[in-house]
Amino acid sequence: MSPPALSLRGAAVLRPGAGLVPGDLHLAGGRIVADAPGGRGVDLSGFWLLPGIVDLHGDGFERHLAPRRGAMTEMEEGIVAAEAEIAANGITTAVMAQFWSWEGGLRGPEFARRMLAALDAVRAGLATDLLAQLRFETHLLEDYEALPEVLAEHTVRYLVFNDHLPHDRLAQGRRPPRLTGQALKAGRNPEAHLAMLQGLHARGPEVPAALDTLCARLAGQGVRLGSHDDATAEARAAWRARGVRIAEFPETVAAAEAARAGGDGIVLGAPNAVRGGSHKGNASAIDLVAMGLCDALASDYHYPSPRRAALLLARAGLCDLGAAWALVSEGPARLLGLTDRGWLEPGLRADLVVLDPETGRVGATLAGGRITYLSGAVGARVLAG
Repeated sequence: MSPPALSLRGAAVLRPGAGLVPGDLHLAGGRIVADAPGGRGVDLSGFWLLPGIVDLHGDGFERHLAPRRGAMTEMEEGIVAAEAEIAANGITTAVMAQFWSWEGGLRGPEFARRMLAALDAVRAGLATDLLAQLRFETHLLEDYEALPEVLAEHTVRYLVFNDHLPHDRLAQGRRPPRLTGQALKAGRNPEAHLAMLQGLHARGPEVPAALDTLCARLAGQGVRLGSHDDATAEARAAWRARGVRIAEFPETVAAAEAARAGGDGIVLGAPNAVRGGSHKGNASAIDLVAMGLCDALASDYHYPSPRRAALLLARAGLCDLGAAWALVSEGPARLLGLTDRGWLEPGLRADLVVLDPETGRVGATLAGGRITYLSGAVGARVLAG
């Protein structure tokens, strides 16, 4: 069923290159159209109309899929609940970043397979565009052969490489911190868990050549590739040589500068910007944005943060609202190759957010012309219209 035609009247509309401009926005068939289509009109005077947020890396859905270890097993219902939270925060396209890790539990390969199958089962019935990303641990060499098939089966078009092994401790022959708790979460004996980590660490010399082959294979099937937590310019250069052109959450200014110099996309954590700094002591997202070293802000672990970060940047005067909002809409859409969204122009998907400029809160979210979230004064006007 096609979304209804709507004319959203009287709001300040964020137009590309023009900023907030008073005017109307017309929707029909799930798209933005140039002229009033003859459907309902809704008075949104006093509100802002902004492009829907494109969140290209978020793992906040984990709490919905596994609120307590072993307590909930119906992943489909968890994804539906996560979509409601996502929509309430103005996100119209959400990349759900699922681990494929030696950590096991909800970050293990078996959980990842189940999560991808559940997403396949429910995504067609949801208006928010939910996409999948795999966060793949580089030292899982035994999984390299099967990985491309898994991605193809579930239409995963974005993969990011992680390496969370505690290499320093393992190289020193010491037990990593939090080993017992981590092992129990994964359902493993602590000693068996330690032996597994030691075995993965020992195979480190095999990883670079294996990654070269894997990256070429994945690029050949159209998968976008990113690296996670680059700490040095050399690390970013090594990933770029493999065709890995997105740098997620670079830890240092040097790594971010290397990404920019090489023409790579740079993704920063919106919670980092909202907090005023990294919770791990890494480079400040605010500083990197001010230096021009950011193409996209992602929710990371907190879905309200992209909206809040963009507004904070604009209110702080680091950039105007159009440039700040582009970091959560047009920028991430471009990195994902999504050319039909990210700004408000006729012909594009009707993905948009109605925002209260006084509070910065979401009054309504529309994805593909369908209302995914509605609240407060905006809800009253829609229902009265």
